[in-house]
Amino acid sequence: MQIDLQPLTATTRYHLMTQSILPRPIAWVLTRNLPADSGEPSYNLAPFSYFNAVCSDPPLVMLSMGHKGPEEPKDTRRNLIQGGDFVIHLPSVEQAKDVTASAATLAYGDSELEHLDAGELVEFPGCPLPRLKAAPIAFHARFYDVHYLGPGKQAVIYAELLQVHVDDQAITEDKAKGRYLIDAQKINPLARLGGAQYASLGEFFAVKRPD
Repeated sequence: MQIDLQPLTATTRYHLMTQSILPRPIAWVLTRNLPADSGEPSYNLAPFSYFNAVCSDPPLVMLSMGHKGPEEPKDTRRNLIQGGDFVIHLPSVEQAKDVTASAATLAYGDSELEHLDAGELVEFPGCPLPRLKAAPIAFHARFYDVHYLGPGKQAVIYAELLQVHVDDQAITEDKAKGRYLIDAQKINPLARLGGAQYASLGEFFAVKRPD
């Protein structure tokens, strides 16, 4: 089947794209909500699958975010653009239930962390925000730039990575080559498919590069 994308609605295109461009990494983003009247800090946690690395110098990633409702930006988008620093987690397969739960639409200021089985936060040294204890990888990121695309003003947000936390059991250092080696099997990353579908990486294999 060959499909012309031009006459389709944005919603139909979205579902077609997310079910065909796969698998995709998930950015599980923790931001600080703007101060409430009570002054008590609260955090927003939400997953995004329009996400990937785009540059190494500076180390930049891209996240794409729409609106929560007509003319109302998603809470994460609002916090990112006004708040600066945030944390991007890469969830493991074991966290699929919590990732799905954190996608629920809540009133601004209500924290998704209160609805998770593994929502415990721990200090992220050098970062003004904490990180999720259970996530195997977490990046301390800072807002870098934003571009608005299309009639719906989709926000393509670029973020600079400042620090990364990796589970000690999954990383080693190759000092001879000046590289860090991360064992993807020990990370067991959760991959995004279409609709409500996720996947694990399944079988691992390597292909020899040409000399």
